Amino acid sequence: MYGVLMIDIDSTALTAEDVSLIKQAQIGGVILFARNVADAAQVRALCDDIRYHNPDILIGVDQEGGRVARLREGFTPLPAMGRLGDLFNQDPNRALNCAYDCGYLMATEVLAVGIDLSFAPVLDRDGVSQVIGDRSFHHEPQAITALATQFMRGMKAAGMATTGKHFPGHGAIAPDSHVSEAIDTRSLDEIINSDMQPFAQTLPWLDALMPAHVIFSQVDNKPAGFSKIWLKDIIRKHLKFDGVLFSDDLSMAGAKMAGDVSARVKAAIEAGCDIALVCNDRVAAHEAAEAAQELPYPNQNRIKTMCGDIPVWQGTLESTCQQFDYWQQAKQNITQTFFDTQSSTETGTEPTQSIDPTNYQ
Repeated sequence: MYGVLMIDIDSTALTAEDVSLIKQAQIGGVILFARNVADAAQVRALCDDIRYHNPDILIGVDQEGGRVARLREGFTPLPAMGRLGDLFNQDPNRALNCAYDCGYLMATEVLAVGIDLSFAPVLDRDGVSQVIGDRSFHHEPQAITALATQFMRGMKAAGMATTGKHFPGHGAIAPDSHVSEAIDTRSLDEIINSDMQPFAQTLPWLDALMPAHVIFSQVDNKPAGFSKIWLKDIIRKHLKFDGVLFSDDLSMAGAKMAGDVSARVKAAIEAGCDIALVCNDRVAAHEAAEAAQELPYPNQNRIKTMCGDIPVWQGTLESTCQQFDYWQQAKQNITQTFFDTQSSTETGTEPTQSIDPTNYQ
């Protein structure tokens, strides 16, 4: 049975405490961070070990591209999605082809090392947010929709489910909800007609959504991830979305208004989330696991849709990825377009940021 909690682990191999935690009844997932990654073979061995101890578990990661990429050593670099938006302004057709290739390339390499899903794509608009920035495809909803659709087509072609974040949009709020409270004072109509459009327009391609830890004060006094209005009334009833709802990390500052971690987990699940994430706080993870024992299990068929099409490991990342027909072509296209120093479009240098990306979802 897949449980309601997704937690993290300490290092590049399971400790005895990790094993004890992931074997608990309500642990339904593990999310990997950079500290869990040495190289491709090590990650695959780690994922196989996690599944040995708990076969009914989702393994996730944030492999968006740009500054938010946990898998680096030996993996193909991916541009920040904002680079696709820049290219879209110059050459829309080429940008759309590259978006598909980015989605396919990301998914193949993540699946190859035994990870079910990357929490992608980011569907937020590029506005004033301190944490979104070039993680967003573009500032125009129509461009985000076009590029994200192609990115998700690539993911699905490789065998990976999609997760749109951070519903209904984090880009219009300057504060970073990882470290402070974020409040959006716009009306529901304003939000629906702007930031929410990429989510609404890409629903046919979305398998999951992750709500933002943002309070939309004209709609509810709770962050979206704790709001029955957003999750049950708007997502489930109005948009008729029947996919998985993942909470964002409940250790973030934007979630603390709901109380201690036990209260946060219960509030997120009762509001309508299927799986609650508790990351980078081992004490909180244990408390959350104990609190979750009182909660019902999530819809098992819904959760199973997020399981990745994981290939047989062939000894190296490259050999394993060769099982995907289009991997080599996608890799060549993205590398030449965005990381060839002779390319006029992009170099391998990531944009300078003052943001610490360690914990970002």
